[in-house]
Amino acid sequence: MTSIVRNQWYVAAYGREVGRELFSRTICGESILFWRTEAGAVTAMSDRCVHRRFPLSQEPSHLVGDTVVCGYHGFTYGADGGCVAVPGQTRVPRTARLKSYPVVEQDSFVWVFIGDAEKAEGTAIPRAPWLAQEGWTTVSGMEPLAARASLLVDNLMDLSHETYLHGGYIGTPEVADTPITTEVDDAAGVVYVSRHMADAECPPFYAKSTGITGRITRWQDIEFTPPCLYKLHSRIAPVGVLPHADGSDPDAFHVEVVYAITPETESSTHDFWAVARDFALDDEGVSDFLRESNRTVVLQDVVALDVLEKVLTGEPDGYQELSINIDTGGLAARRIIARLAAEGAGEEAPAAPPARTPAGVRSPAAATR
Repeated sequence: MTSIVRNQWYVAAYGREVGRELFSRTICGESILFWRTEAGAVTAMSDRCVHRRFPLSQEPSHLVGDTVVCGYHGFTYGADGGCVAVPGQTRVPRTARLKSYPVVEQDSFVWVFIGDAEKAEGTAIPRAPWLAQEGWTTVSGMEPLAARASLLVDNLMDLSHETYLHGGYIGTPEVADTPITTEVDDAAGVVYVSRHMADAECPPFYAKSTGITGRITRWQDIEFTPPCLYKLHSRIAPVGVLPHADGSDPDAFHVEVVYAITPETESSTHDFWAVARDFALDDEGVSDFLRESNRTVVLQDVVALDVLEKVLTGEPDGYQELSINIDTGGLAARRIIARLAAEGAGEEAPAAPPARTPAGVRSPAAATR
């Protein structure tokens, strides 16, 4: 069974990446061409001419107004993917049409729908409003990952690895030492994992950006909407500084770390990352530091996951991995993704494991977030 979830919105690009140049990216095994019309709307269509499959993103293919001219034989397509002109004849074949994809620009991302286009309107796109919202400043990027998307999901759902893989940047001993709570909302298809540290070392990532010099109260609240959008709500404050009784939190620093997890193929992934903050909004020095630091952290993950993909590809069938309490969020995410992948492929979903509540897992009704 495929590991890729169909009938799903995925981040294909940042809005800044798509302009009046032909831009291509492979999403879930499909090569898709993106460009903006003269009015500024983003279009998405198959990046293969219907005639001899020449990539329309390849020069000398080019835009003329709101049409794409194939650089091989001159087949010309409108913004909806329909062919409007062919060389040497006036009649355009009825079947001369590129596959077009529903596309939405939202929260600085360009989202594209993979699967049955008729299901796009009824499928919700998860939000990350801080990335394009007044009162927040964002740095962002994308790194290619030569590993399956599920490995990145596992990585992000278990942040205890920060202590070991990202020491000197975002990891401190308290991250691995602090127990987590996991909440699964099956109806909404969301997994929550929380780790609240009352007295922790302040890692350089936060010390240099916030100016805090002592120990901190550090909260990490993960909100993952499988299979595509991960949000880490981070709260940083001096030890003992907590939100007010009314819920306001003026004395803390808040960072929203967002990952859009987009399969390129079954064994490669587009790793979109963004870091939004509600402090030092106009400080370019802080922005440069967070951009460079977070990219370093992402690349540390990329190296580790690329190695892990090679290990998994070469291991014998039937190898059993060990899971512990810190894996509850990742296991819940796996279960939801497997169900969505089966539904998208028209297959029966995998049987659920025996009903039980692993240590550290709370039901939505019992959770107090």
